[in-house]
Amino acid sequence: MTTENGSPPPISPSIVVLTLARRVETELGAALAPLDLTVTRLGLLGHIAAVPGVSFSDLARMSGTAVQSVHSAVKALVAAGLVRDGNARAGSASTIELTSEGRRLLEAAERIIGEVDDRLFGPEADPIQRRLADTIRAAFAR
Repeated sequence: MTTENGSPPPISPSIVVLTLARRVETELGAALAPLDLTVTRLGLLGHIAAVPGVSFSDLARMSGTAVQSVHSAVKALVAAGLVRDGNARAGSASTIELTSEGRRLLEAAERIIGEVDDRLFGPEADPIQRRLADTIRAAFAR
């Protein structure tokens, strides 16, 4: 594809990141499917693990969704035995935390994430994707 003057179109970081994000989400979703886990459920489990006792409101803020959506998702996670609400009473603040099964599933998912990261950003990956991963790691290094 070229512009009217024959030069390549300008590179849009937004489009590049969006395209790569869709590829990552597709790869990760397929890899997590055998665990009966979606990228969204993985995100909720990760937030709950990172902030034991987290509230529904905080989970909604962290995941960028509505509180009602989080209530439904957490209800499904409770039914699956992955999380528990230590204070599930109307009018009381919730204290959502992972169960041992939820912790086990999250650990299995973390191994899969490592495999997907290696496939998409590791030594055999496209050099541009490797550079992008290095930049992201450097930006978020503690």
